[in-house]
Amino acid sequence: IVGTEAVAKSKADGYSLLVVSSSHAMNPAMYSKLPYDTARDFVPVSLLLSGPTLVVAHPSLPAKNARELIALAKAKPGVLTFASAGHGTPPHMAGELFKSLAKIDILHIPYKGNALAITDLMGGQITTMFSDALPAMQAMKTGKLRAIAVTSAKRSQAMPELPTIGETLKGYDASTWYGVLAPAKTPRAIIDKLNSEAMKAIASPYYRERLNILIADVAGSTPKEFAAYIRSEYDKYGQVIKATGARAD
Repeated sequence: IVGTEAVAKSKADGYSLLVVSSSHAMNPAMYSKLPYDTARDFVPVSLLLSGPTLVVAHPSLPAKNARELIALAKAKPGVLTFASAGHGTPPHMAGELFKSLAKIDILHIPYKGNALAITDLMGGQITTMFSDALPAMQAMKTGKLRAIAVTSAKRSQAMPELPTIGETLKGYDASTWYGVLAPAKTPRAIIDKLNSEAMKAIASPYYRERLNILIADVAGSTPKEFAAYIRSEYDKYGQVIKATGARAD
């Protein structure tokens, strides 16, 4: 929020840019007051990447996929738990969206970061977790955690064997994404130039290789497409936050 405010007040000359994540579209609903206007103070340049959050579970959990997890949660309302790296984070919202669409009652346990949550999940103190992909991978490789599904709309290029939640729960998509914005009054010619250069970088083999290591997928866009995507994400998570009361203040 501090960095976002700084860019909102910067000169609109193409030299002050802002890299945002999914939380940029969530914050207007998460906070009663922000020192900037998410829609008015910025112009989108390009989406850069999109990736899944992983739904992982302790190996003792009888549910092995999203369908079985939903059935188990409905059979035991309020008993199952899901952890995240913190209140209001994209993984937390991915879990709340899952609960909302599946109409299930699973208790959210917020942690301060992934490490402690993964440790407790491996120890059996919690039953499931919505986690950034990379931190959970090592525990999955050693069999200490079991992957249930990915939260993205499409299967991850890095883990194509894992089904999406949307394959079971129609309409579900909780991708984690990153993109570039500029101050609102940045001239169109500069925005077009920045977008063109961003698309060249996105198309490079090096960029694709690095994203594969990070368990993320390439996702370029035009400024107009990115603007529409941010708006759709704002609308989606605004409804979830209002329904669940998952505010940050």
